[in-house]
Amino acid sequence: MEKDQNINIEGQDSEHEEVSPENQNNEVEKNASENIENIKEVSPENQNNEVKKNASENIENIKEVTPEEKIIELEDKIARAFAEMENQRRRFEKEREDAFNYGGFAFAKETLNLIDNLERSKQILENDEALRNTEALKKTLEHFDIINKDMVSILSKNGITPVDSIGKKLDPNIHQAMMEINDDQKEPGTIVQEIQKGFMMKDRLLRPSLVGVSKKTENKEVKSEQNEENPNN
Repeated sequence: MEKDQNINIEGQDSEHEEVSPENQNNEVEKNASENIENIKEVSPENQNNEVKKNASENIENIKEVTPEEKIIELEDKIARAFAEMENQRRRFEKEREDAFNYGGFAFAKETLNLIDNLERSKQILENDEALRNTEALKKTLEHFDIINKDMVSILSKNGITPVDSIGKKLDPNIHQAMMEINDDQKEPGTIVQEIQKGFMMKDRLLRPSLVGVSKKTENKEVKSEQNEENPNN
């Protein structure tokens, strides 16, 4: 009997140990911490952020499916595509026109060397004392002139024309001054000598004319008077 009572007492003691106050406090703290985490997860700030996120996604979805905005977007894309096509067409037309009009620019420039060589040969023969005033020289120079005129005529038919220089005012766009020549009969800057003829290819300069321009003759008496007045100079 006493043995059974002792067993019951021990069983009760073990049950009391399982639900001791310390264990109850630990359990309560554990449950409280879990509740706090749950509360944090659904805090008002998180709720606002979630609402804003959902609202922005809904707005984007609304924009994507708005027919009016889709039509405006497509119209803008089509207008841009047509504008780009028109620009490309104009560039192609310009390139084609330039290729047609100026495709032989380099070839024409090289051809001018033949005219230059003819002119140099003519000058050499004219300055040769042994040939001067001979019938052979006269006939040779006549043939040179015929060849030169034929070449200039062929170039002119293809839009390549010589630049007018003698007696004209110096134009930096088509002339290149190589020297100044004293000439009181002409206004300063007037072209009085052509060293090398220039040519145009339609509205483009193929090469400039190399020229000599006039300048006023300095008055030696005035210059000497100035030197006397300023001997230190």
